[in-house]
Amino acid sequence: MDLLTYLTLNRRFLSGFTIIFLILFMGICLSVGAESDVDCLKNIRDHLEDPLGFLNTWNFENDTNGFICKFTGIECWHPDENKVLNIKLTDMHLKGVFPRGLANCKSLTGLDLSHNKLYGEIPSDIGNVSSYLTTLDLSSNNFSGEIPASLANSGYLSSLKLDYNQLTGQIPPELGLLPRIKTFTVTHNQLSGPVPIFRNSLLSNAITPYANNPGLCGYTSKPCTSSSKKSRGTFIAGATVGAGVFFSAIALWYCYVLCFTKTF
Repeated sequence: MDLLTYLTLNRRFLSGFTIIFLILFMGICLSVGAESDVDCLKNIRDHLEDPLGFLNTWNFENDTNGFICKFTGIECWHPDENKVLNIKLTDMHLKGVFPRGLANCKSLTGLDLSHNKLYGEIPSDIGNVSSYLTTLDLSSNNFSGEIPASLANSGYLSSLKLDYNQLTGQIPPELGLLPRIKTFTVTHNQLSGPVPIFRNSLLSNAITPYANNPGLCGYTSKPCTSSSKKSRGTFIAGATVGAGVFFSAIALWYCYVLCFTKTF
């Protein structure tokens, strides 16, 4: 019996086997994903001080489907699936540094840690916490240091609130490249330099998002001086030069291919 005849006679068996395999594979994937999200929340509970006991409801001894969806401040994609959609832990007097375990919540779309007592630097790779993050609110804390440029990697980000912290340095000009950003606030920090040029011109020109940062400039009523514009010009010039080098390399490669082909 040749292979074709064998496969034809056993197509029902093979189809059934394929379906069973896919079901098992999906089950394994969901199990791994659920375990990852559970680890994410465990890290938050274990690394943040919780003087008012809001996180005491986070009981990890339960292992039923969707048990983490009943936790205070947690919203899941589906109530019977341990996959976190949004985390909202606002105004809970939580204290500590930014919980790095949040990276284990792979499908997270919203993160609100506002009005707490979090401190330290915002992780430089925070833009890689979740590929699906649409809202990030770290306002009214005590975060210090610079705003990470990696936030520009969060292509779905539509709302970014960093106001009422102790942030310093320049706002990364790369943030202006965020395609979906509609809300951006950094009021009451210690930022300096020109504001980014956003695709949404309202964000670039409005006063409200940048208030109480004496060193900021480049928005309505506070234009930058020539020295302040230098860093912004450097970023734009760098991008222009980079693009020029890239296209020049392509042109040289194309010419080389043509000449090589004609020669041989």
